[in-house]
Parts: sequence; structure tokens; C-alpha cells
Amino acid sequence: MTWLMYMVLGAFAGTLAGLFGVGGGLIIVPVLIFSFNLQGIGGELVAHMAVGTSLATIMFTSLSAIHTHHQRRAIDWKLAAMLSAGIVIGAWLGGYTADNMSGLQLQRVIGLFAWLMAAQMLFNLMPSGSGKLPGKPVQVAMGGVIGWASGIFGIGGGSLTVPFLSWCSVPMQRAVAVSSACGFPIALVGALSYVVHGLDHDSLPSEAWGYVYLPALIGISVASMPFARVGAILAHKLSAVMLKRGFAVFLLLVGAKFLFFPA
Repeated sequence: MTWLMYMVLGAFAGTLAGLFGVGGGLIIVPVLIFSFNLQGIGGELVAHMAVGTSLATIMFTSLSAIHTHHQRRAIDWKLAAMLSAGIVIGAWLGGYTADNMSGLQLQRVIGLFAWLMAAQMLFNLMPSGSGKLPGKPVQVAMGGVIGWASGIFGIGGGSLTVPFLSWCSVPMQRAVAVSSACGFPIALVGALSYVVHGLDHDSLPSEAWGYVYLPALIGISVASMPFARVGAILAHKLSAVMLKRGFAVFLLLVGAKFLFFPA
């Protein structure tokens, strides 16, 4: 029943990710926190497990997006490499930072981030183009910031990478493609960081590998990838404006839950 539950959750998260056009982390992290509590896995480390497991699932789902963008020759691999040089350091530090936060602090930080993303969607907040990309050292540094924040929030970084590249006047299609390429190193290094930093906690479930809960990782990964395509098909049949507003309301509710009523 545990495996079936996480496959159902994966199908739900994948459908919503494809429907709303966002990375699964914004959906998987809150869903995992709720499901862990329903399963009786509570305590101080439930938020850490949700973030670590989310990053681990993104390793698999990001490969599909990378393959699609690469086939269309949309990925600027040199730019992706510069950002990823900083991302691998930042994502590891993100896991370290989260490990040194209490479960309550981590949930409230995630709640605040959910509200910021909701505001961005509701008011269509995107930075104006500055004209050009900064030099390579700044690209690496920004990759570090993106990786660090993504490692804390359990996301693939698209909600941070795309606005940064848009501010640098990178065309949207290219920005999304580069962001997808950066999602894999964020997820890989971030997940490894959560595994390593969680190994010394004896209170974790026996099925956990550090902060990564294996039944959730496998169940969600298996189900989310095919159902993301279902969500994408549905998205073409529904109003884009209503979809964005609907997901913004979802994020507002999630943010309120974590800020004011943490588990």
C-alpha cells in the first residue's frame, strides 16, 4: 500500500507539473510533507526528508526535459556549463544549510518561497532585460546562488534560473532549455548532499537513505514522468491564465500552511 500511495502521489504531482508548467519540486515537497504525516512519519526531520526526496525525484524527471530540449538544439551548453560550475557547489551547501535548520525553520522558509512564487505568477513579475549576459565569474557565482537556494527548497531551479536569464536578455525558449539542463546537476548534487548529511540521524525510517525516503523516490519517479505528459496535454485544452491563477492559489494555501500551521 505504501508503494501504491506514492505512485498515486507521483501521478498527481506529475499531472500538476505538466498542467501548470512548473518543476515538480514546488508540488512534491508539500505533498510529501502531508503524506509523511498521514503515514505516521512525523517529527523534526519530516521537512528535510521531503526536500531531499524531492531533489532525488527531479534527477529522473529532468532527464526527459533535457532530452527534449537537446533534440531541438535549444540548449546553450556553454552557458549551462558555466552556471553548473557554481550550481554543484551551491546545491551541496544548500543541503548543508538545511541540515543546520530546524524542521520548523525549514517549513517556514519553504512557505515564504511558495508565497513569493505565487506573487510572481499572480502579477506576472519578470525582470526587464539588462542587455547582455555578465562575465563567466558572475555566471558561476549566480549558479552558486541558484544551486544553494534550490537545495534548500527542493526544486530544480527553473523558477530562479529563468528569471535570471530573462534579466540577461536571453530569449525565453533558450532560457527554459538552459534551465532544464541545469536542473540535473542541482538535483544530483543536492540529493547527494541530503543523503550524506542525513546519514547520522538514527531517528529516520529504515527505508530512508539519509534524508531520501526510497519508497517515495521510486513510486513518485515511476508515476510522475508519464503523467507529466498527461498534464501537458490538458494544459493545451485549458485557459493558461486560469491555470496560472489556480496554481498561484495552491501555492498561497501551501505557504499559509507552512508559515502558520507547520507540521
